[in-house]
Amino acid sequence: MRIVLSVGGNALLKRGEAMSAARQQKNIAEAVQAMKPLIEEHEVLITHGNGPQVGLLALQAQNYKEVPPYPFDILGAESQAMVGYMLLEALQRALPEKSFVNVVTRSLVSEDDLAFMNPTKFIGAVYSKERALELAKWHHWCVKPDGRHWRRVVASPEPLEVLETAAIASLMRAGFTVIAAGGGGVPMIRDETGKMRGVEAVIDKDLAASLLAQALHADLFLIVTDVDAVYTHFDEMDARAIHQVTPEVLRSMFFPAGSMGPKVQAACRFVEQTGNRAAIGALSDINELFLGTKGTQILS
Repeated sequence: MRIVLSVGGNALLKRGEAMSAARQQKNIAEAVQAMKPLIEEHEVLITHGNGPQVGLLALQAQNYKEVPPYPFDILGAESQAMVGYMLLEALQRALPEKSFVNVVTRSLVSEDDLAFMNPTKFIGAVYSKERALELAKWHHWCVKPDGRHWRRVVASPEPLEVLETAAIASLMRAGFTVIAAGGGGVPMIRDETGKMRGVEAVIDKDLAASLLAQALHADLFLIVTDVDAVYTHFDEMDARAIHQVTPEVLRSMFFPAGSMGPKVQAACRFVEQTGNRAAIGALSDINELFLGTKGTQILS
């Protein structure tokens, strides 16, 4: 099978953990062990989140005053390379007989996207409300609640096209397991003359992964994160896991734009466009997600 596997940033760096290289490498090595059976038996494209990592890079850049802070398109490319490198190294150690490559990827967005007026994409560490508001005042951030915690948010425009899709397809045909579209890819806009330039934003990696899964004619789209399923009324007393559902039913429910909403949207689009299955659940349950016995299974 051809599988597109979208691994959440919070699955690689758990909420509240110190964002050290050693901690991320340890978590990534554990994640790779969970992915290993699928990669051994199937053709897999791996995408990954970069929210915690790009937020850390942005904070570090703001604290160094000798040069202006780097813009988010450059930080996005930097975090893609960083996480992709750590994934590639861990994958190569776990599966030395396979060939892996990391592609720093760009995604086309519209400069008129309304997301630039309403930031929703969570990046960086989690904070208490008091600390988040303090940092927002200090750094001129926009912050919002993320479950029980608060985090920084930036604009998350809709990806229209993954610009390296043809290159990724060629690499997969050549036998490579590809890591691509990390953090949704570097956001790019095309001006009236047709020239491309990066913009200050972070693209949702699940929406970009869904575009890739459709374009590459994937048989299955798996979104793995730090929760075991999609829930109605998540984090509330009457929360209920959704185990099997159609896109039509799932779209009738409300999910927050900054967390589960894009995952649901991405999975529904893939199922609607291809007729194939998508699943959302925990990284630790990845084999059961593949088999259809755990997580939220979205079927046409």
